[in-house]
Amino acid sequence: MEALTNKIFSCNNEATFEKLALELFHYQMENNPIYAPYAALILKGKIPANIYEIPFLPIDFFKREQIICQGKAIEEVFLSSGTTGEQSKHLISDLTLYKKSFRKTFQKFYGDVNDYCVLALLPSYQEREASSLIFMVDDLISKSKHPKSSFYLNNLSELSETIKELEHKGQKTILFGVTYALLDLAEQYPQQLKNTIIMETGGMKGKRKELLKEEIHQLLQEAFITEKIHSEYGMTELLSQGYSKGENIFNFPRLDEDTNS
Repeated sequence: MEALTNKIFSCNNEATFEKLALELFHYQMENNPIYAPYAALILKGKIPANIYEIPFLPIDFFKREQIICQGKAIEEVFLSSGTTGEQSKHLISDLTLYKKSFRKTFQKFYGDVNDYCVLALLPSYQEREASSLIFMVDDLISKSKHPKSSFYLNNLSELSETIKELEHKGQKTILFGVTYALLDLAEQYPQQLKNTIIMETGGMKGKRKELLKEEIHQLLQEAFITEKIHSEYGMTELLSQGYSKGENIFNFPRLDEDTNS
């Protein structure tokens, strides 16, 4: 299994990726006691000829079942926020797989994390346990090695002063923030940002009235006098991310394009 996943991270064309994805499908059919019978029911004896014929497991299964391959030990359990109901559970047997995924994706979209100061305004995530987003951002903060990289729970004033200091020094900065907390920061401490990327991770989490994404980004753009608001999209049930560099257009890691522009 390890050799197979390593091949996926190193493959460089669509044909190889599809071949490996189909191999992973067959591995799951042989070893996953929850996925295998469900997929067999959907396929009705048919064997997928391409990745588009591979059945997806509904999210509800992650709320009701222990989804993990036979013989795998559980290293970590990630939980969804549960803001829309019962929490999903993602049982992780190898955290190095998740680390490799989000590190390589960040590198592809934004370059070397060592070039950035990484700030995080994610109070609703910090206040609960087992968040995959917190795990990812904590790792990026650590790898950035910048002395100012840190989490900010509800101390907006300190965060604003840190951003001002970094802006004055011309330091490239990324601020990961949950939507409602970014709007609080925008209302209470507006400032022009030239070197800071606002990375909105989504979610009012019941703290504010729901708004259209376009309205949220307009408010943030006006408060921080910046042309674009970036976004990160991830799911507890998946170990991958998508990024938007503006206009709410998301891109996901591909083998055939450069996403650093």
